[in-house]
Amino acid sequence: MRAAEGASWRADLALAGIAFVWGATFVVVKEALHDASTLLFLCLRFSLATVALALTARPLAGRFQDRRPLAVGGLVAGLCLFTGYWLQTLGLRYTTPSKSAFLTGLSIVMVPALASAFRRRLPGPTEAAGITAATLGMGLLTLEDGFGSINPGDLLTVGCAGGFALHILAVGHWAPRVNYQALTLVQIATATILCALTFWWAESWYLRLTPRVVSALLVTGLLATALAFSVQTWAQQRTTPTHTALMFALEPVFAWLTSYAVTGERLSLRQTVGAGLILSGILAVELKSLKIPRPVTRRDHTRGL
Repeated sequence: MRAAEGASWRADLALAGIAFVWGATFVVVKEALHDASTLLFLCLRFSLATVALALTARPLAGRFQDRRPLAVGGLVAGLCLFTGYWLQTLGLRYTTPSKSAFLTGLSIVMVPALASAFRRRLPGPTEAAGITAATLGMGLLTLEDGFGSINPGDLLTVGCAGGFALHILAVGHWAPRVNYQALTLVQIATATILCALTFWWAESWYLRLTPRVVSALLVTGLLATALAFSVQTWAQQRTTPTHTALMFALEPVFAWLTSYAVTGERLSLRQTVGAGLILSGILAVELKSLKIPRPVTRRDHTRGL
């Protein structure tokens, strides 16, 4: 029991580290998009990550016994990853890094909601309250002047949250069934291929190899993709999608702190309340699983507990 609890604790701590890395990269990507088109930037980012994973991963020979679940899981996770990052990176062109991070955080609320839908069971009162709070927070964060003020980037980022929620569920389903290094490589390679197949016709692509683009590709490709998704896939062998979502709730906090430190970006009072509601909704949904166990009484023993 202690070994299992220790593994879960290490996994949650590793996921918190990922949240820090991802939160810190919103500003980096925002700046890089001045010199690179969205899908081409993602294509280069995922290509670099794929090469790094292929070179640094342990030899995978003999670890592909379950090729079918590895292929299916990697393809599904890669498709969700591509969708999430495409919508998020495109949305960053039209919204601020901190707003993008908080709206991306809606994926944490979507995880239990989608899990309930897959189980064909309605969310419980706590989940419903959390989803309501997060939705109200999203409105306060984005609708400063009514519905006419919705930024296209805000809508794109809400869509990206759905993609990331599905990705968490996909990794949670397949990670315990296959080698985590192989699953990471397949899903990142899938995202790379999808970017390569779409950037040249889906956008007016351009690239200027400025220092900020090169540094952004190195940071996002090696740290925020190759390392981060390897750690996430490893951690989800040892913890649940609910715990994963809870730790990722820290991402928007790290993103705002980074944006404030680097660019001096401040949230208005209305936006601060909205961001707080989103985090409250996230935590209300996820902390439901962290119940304090009821002490065992003598009556429980007489019942055979």
